[in-house]
Amino acid sequence: MSNVTWDKKSVKKLFDHSLLDLIYQAQTIHRQYFDPEEIELCTLLNIKTGACPENCAYCPQSGHYETGLQKEKLLETNEIIERAKLAKANGATRFCMGAAWRNPPDKDFPKVIEIINAVKSLELETCLTIGMLSENQAIALKQAGLDYYNHNLDTSRDYYTHIITTHTYDDRLNTLEHVRHAGINVCCGGILGLGESREDRIDLLLQLSHLPKPPESIPINRLIRIKGTPLEHQDALDNVEFIRTVAVARIMMPSSRIRLTAGRTEMSEEMQAMCFMAGANSIHFGEKLLTTPNPSQDKDLIMLKKIGLKPKLYDAQTSA
Repeated sequence: MSNVTWDKKSVKKLFDHSLLDLIYQAQTIHRQYFDPEEIELCTLLNIKTGACPENCAYCPQSGHYETGLQKEKLLETNEIIERAKLAKANGATRFCMGAAWRNPPDKDFPKVIEIINAVKSLELETCLTIGMLSENQAIALKQAGLDYYNHNLDTSRDYYTHIITTHTYDDRLNTLEHVRHAGINVCCGGILGLGESREDRIDLLLQLSHLPKPPESIPINRLIRIKGTPLEHQDALDNVEFIRTVAVARIMMPSSRIRLTAGRTEMSEEMQAMCFMAGANSIHFGEKLLTTPNPSQDKDLIMLKKIGLKPKLYDAQTSA
């Protein structure tokens, strides 16, 4: 499957399979590339909150919307390190950090480098999402020890302008190109339930699979409908369609880690178990994502034990 060149017709055919057959295919492929009883635990920390100049229609951190979110400046390095230590003690192997910027300001970038160096020294995989990057910034992050850079495409090219108009789809692809050329692992996925069609979901997965190399990590978010954003009244995506999309992503990109990210608070244990059967093998772990709730760590650990999944261990050889 890794050598398949996917097109719209072949992916549509996958989506049209019965759900159980699709999950069977996805799980069979998943077992060829990963331990089926292992799950990666990633903790996400917002290191700079709010006042973002972008107008992403789903985001409470956008300065364009009144969501009641309090702006916060970049956290001090010591505070970030303490949070990273706690994440590691709780079982996370990847520490992800996000800042609400269009692109990292020159005055703050040296501190970001300092933070990456410090977190990396704790024997954690490091991941960062701080907006669009220049080629030189990507190289500097690589030299600091950054393992992964997250920059989601969010949706299809055709639907993109319904969600964001302050930067283009190609802006996002350019950042991904800088990240890849710098030698940093790519973390890139999307959000389901933005009001997009199945065809848009197909096009998103095609775009991910047609990158020069599929992303090493693919976060699949379910829209959290936040008061004050343009999507606060958006209808929820059907659960089966969400699971189906996870399965298709696994079949198309068999060697990528697929992460259940935002929206798990609205998913039952049974639905999450179906997603793991469909090939998801990573979750964001901790009571909070950037600004929105996430299941408690205790609740997640109980769920994973019920299902029979064990946390992935840190492996220094797999980091950049």
